[in-house]
Amino acid sequence: MRSTSLLLFIVIILSSCSTEKKAIKAFKLGKYQNAIDLFKKTGNTGKSNFFIAESYRLSNRPKESEQFYANASGRAFDADSIKFYYAQALKANGKYDEARQQLESLVASTSNTPLKDRASAEMNGIGYLAKLAEAPSYYKVKNLEAINTPASEYSPVYLNSELYFTSSRGDGKIYEAEGKPFTDLFKVVTKGANVEISSLAKLPEGINDNVRNEGCITFSPDGKTMIFAKGNSEKKKGGGADVDLYISRFRNDVWSEPLPININTQFKNESDGDAKNFSWDSTPAFSSDGRTLYFASNRKGGYGGTDLYTAQMDTRGRFTRVRNLGPEINTSGNEMFPYVAEDAKLYFASDGHPGYGGLDLFVVKRSNGKTQIKNLGQPMNSNSDDFAMFLFKPDRGFFASNRDGGKGDDDIYTFINEDPDLRVVNYYLQGITYTPGKDGKLQILPSTKVNLLDGKGDVMQDYVTGNDGKFLFRVYENEDYNLTGESSGYLVKRQGYTTRGKSVDPSTLKELLTNITLDTMIVLEKIELDKSFVLENIYYDFNKSNIRSDAAKELDKLVQLLLDNPEIKIELGSHTDSIDDESYNRQLSQRRAESAVSYMIQHGIATERLQAKGYGESKPIARNTNPDGTDNPEGRQKNRRTEFKILEVGTVTKPVEGDEQFEEDRYFRE
Repeated sequence: MRSTSLLLFIVIILSSCSTEKKAIKAFKLGKYQNAIDLFKKTGNTGKSNFFIAESYRLSNRPKESEQFYANASGRAFDADSIKFYYAQALKANGKYDEARQQLESLVASTSNTPLKDRASAEMNGIGYLAKLAEAPSYYKVKNLEAINTPASEYSPVYLNSELYFTSSRGDGKIYEAEGKPFTDLFKVVTKGANVEISSLAKLPEGINDNVRNEGCITFSPDGKTMIFAKGNSEKKKGGGADVDLYISRFRNDVWSEPLPININTQFKNESDGDAKNFSWDSTPAFSSDGRTLYFASNRKGGYGGTDLYTAQMDTRGRFTRVRNLGPEINTSGNEMFPYVAEDAKLYFASDGHPGYGGLDLFVVKRSNGKTQIKNLGQPMNSNSDDFAMFLFKPDRGFFASNRDGGKGDDDIYTFINEDPDLRVVNYYLQGITYTPGKDGKLQILPSTKVNLLDGKGDVMQDYVTGNDGKFLFRVYENEDYNLTGESSGYLVKRQGYTTRGKSVDPSTLKELLTNITLDTMIVLEKIELDKSFVLENIYYDFNKSNIRSDAAKELDKLVQLLLDNPEIKIELGSHTDSIDDESYNRQLSQRRAESAVSYMIQHGIATERLQAKGYGESKPIARNTNPDGTDNPEGRQKNRRTEFKILEVGTVTKPVEGDEQFEEDRYFRE
């Protein structure tokens, strides 16, 4: 009898060990639902509770993780991290006081500085909620019941009276990370928020397939370019273990075969040796002009979790200049689901900024060149995940949430903003690129690349003009910019522009949406050898050659011109009027030219690119005296000038921005 009991005990132990090994393997493979089911069979231990809690968290189910983090333990596990994630689970379940207690305890005890900082930020965020509750809210939300099911519906995008969204509805193959069917992309005809459910359809095969998740779609403004996220399968050619962005174009009334775009990133994880790992690149969104793509990624070099990035689309349809949006927007948590509204405000979801729990919706407002981040408050946000905002009018739109009271998992909601003072003002800067003709009159210069730079000198937008020479940029009130114009055979032109003093008071406007267009022009000079360009306002004290502060400002512009045009070498020529004798004037002008050249060398221009030349009074451009012999002060002033002329045009290899060529280059050349 005792031997039978012992044998049964051994069988149970071996079975438990075998189940635990399978559970750990499932966890490592990211099959979190399988891991949960298996660990629940191994018994209620600190170890099993830890892995179940982690599996729920990593599959985006923090509410379910609470009881398991509360009972998680084990020498191999970091107790501080367990306490932090336990606090987040409490917060997700609306237990703010209990969450604060856990965070206070963690801050007081941990020696992990990054974790302490994040816990402190979470504590401050809980305190921030009380202040947020005091602010008035004009939002009203409603579940879009016609679309939602007990499955997951999210990432709504409205285009041409059709609502596109992601859903796990159906009885397809199960995604083992979450224990749910794979997601697909759908569309349905809507008039605003009124759904014609009979028109509901899945996007065609090729876009969707049954072995990968598809979701998070965005369209260019003309509706002819689609970018969406697709989970990879190692069985698929070029597929990795995570999520990439794919592009398709609408040609001949069909969507082309989707191809991965060139900003997807794969990298090597040092802990895995030579094993390839793919970053998570998802939740794409085009800007309103279709030239900038916003997306989220957990690629290396970010601030933690997933960060928001931008990439610029070039004239070939490839994406370049991938840029992290920086620590004002990105946190050690997760930022994702960016959306740029018509008024250029950036909306996004985050669990790193102060919020109610899970993902909250935030808006980024620009003011005087600075960003302000605001939580949209309740009822737009809850202690659940609230994300994927999209406006189909300035005061109404869609978002997704898995809050209590929905139909099941993630649901799509509609909202309206009834703020009586809501006024949307868009500012645009339009201009034309010109060049002087042979007769001196300005003529349009086509095919010119124009860049809009912010106050830090970073390129915000670029534009290549057509035959009409026109360009257009989205700008913001009370900000300073620089514009640069580039065209082959012409000097790069740089000039400032400010919107300060050019804005309107929204309270004076009657319409909900107002567009204001500002005007400018850029004049590019053709590169011609020995052609002279007069530098305005280069003055010297009488009989002296030192650089005055007002002259320095003008020479700084020439320094910038040479930096912008690294292929040219110039002569800097100084001229005088006819006061004093010719020999003295030539010596004085030479000293002045050399002084200016020395100043430019000190400010970063290579010596071999500069040549100083003093012309004295030998090349007047105006009369020093009038025909009757009297003095001509205006003429003398014109003759006391500094000029530069191009001596040589070399060849400079400029670095090419962007990532390596990918297979889709073939696609873009078609």
